[in-house]
Amino acid sequence: MTPELRTARLLLTPYTPSDEEEFVALFQDARVSRWMGDGPSTEAEDRALFGRVFSRVYARELFDVWTVREEGTTVGHAEIKPTPESGGHEIIYALAPGAWGRGLGTELAGSLVDYGFGVLGLRDVYATVAAENEASLAVLRRIGFRHVRDVPEADGSTTRLLVRTREESREQPPGCRTP
Repeated sequence: MTPELRTARLLLTPYTPSDEEEFVALFQDARVSRWMGDGPSTEAEDRALFGRVFSRVYARELFDVWTVREEGTTVGHAEIKPTPESGGHEIIYALAPGAWGRGLGTELAGSLVDYGFGVLGLRDVYATVAAENEASLAVLRRIGFRHVRDVPEADGSTTRLLVRTREESREQPPGCRTP
């Protein structure tokens, strides 16, 4: 079962059905969704995705998915899951534009890496990021990720595959704790 995680300013909790509107609002914000998966989806697709968090992900304990809150307000989404693109576990995170520029992305990504190494016992943690998403690339470099390779996409864009290994994490400050 997905545990609760805390950082200095963030609380990551498993989603509850009452989180649907905040989930959909985050995923429907074009400033956020342009960097997620294949880009913006319809509201109906995002509601269906939210439903699958419960019917598939949590029901089958496939991987960990959280809503991210700061002082009780939903500010983001986070996951750590195995992906074929990376060949390992990948962190996925998104923050609402109102949470940008305050170091929360670094705090959130760091907590996911710590969880991967500490709780899941991973040797490597991966991330995939659109080559144009300089903000997210900067966050990942800041917490010790390194570039592995570029992946050309069918639409002509490029996705960057990055990794951080457990050995590299010893030099990084802790980002999260589980209660």
